[in-house]
Amino acid sequence: MSEIKTRRSFSGKSAKLYQLKITLSGLSIWRRLLVRGDMNLGLLHTVIQVAMGWTNSHLHAFSIGNETYSDIDLNEGGFFGEPPDLDERKAILMKIVPREKAKFIYEYDFGDSWRHSITVEKILEPDAEHKGFAECLGGKGACPPEDCGGIGGYAYLLDVIKNPKHKEYESMMQWLGGGFDPDEFDIEKINKHLKKLKWPHTTVNQLARILMARDGV
Repeated sequence: MSEIKTRRSFSGKSAKLYQLKITLSGLSIWRRLLVRGDMNLGLLHTVIQVAMGWTNSHLHAFSIGNETYSDIDLNEGGFFGEPPDLDERKAILMKIVPREKAKFIYEYDFGDSWRHSITVEKILEPDAEHKGFAECLGGKGACPPEDCGGIGGYAYLLDVIKNPKHKEYESMMQWLGGGFDPDEFDIEKINKHLKKLKWPHTTVNQLARILMARDGV
């Protein structure tokens, strides 16, 4: 199943709901999420980590307009004379991007530079029938393996694992832990673990436990 056609009931209490499409730039890998508009960017980061398939092993930042938001306890920013990053925990989604069709960037792992283009597809009225603050509505493709070298490294990885005769096939498969399906997308698994996130803030340790459970570690 790649996408759910109809929107499920979703609890937002008094907050509007944001339908976001998150696309991994340069690849046909995406997720469609429904989240509360009063969520801060720190919590949105944890939602993206769970939904995309990352492991929260690297720094990240949001770029919205001329501002950069990050976890300032980990990423001071302000390199090469640039202004320091703003605190993502104090940035509320519906205040930072108040209109439909707005776009912004989420970058994860500044070495591999996984840039995610985020589009506010819809802003919906609250729906209090069910509790929750984040849900995956659809998507396509598996998350690239961590530390594979960005888009170029990922393309090379795919070439290798498609060819059992490649000289690096066995070592690559061993590094991958035995296999990798680039088309894998399990919406039920994603939503199961999104429900484990804590409102309004999920700690690093809580997120680590959720991600390990998701990945069967």
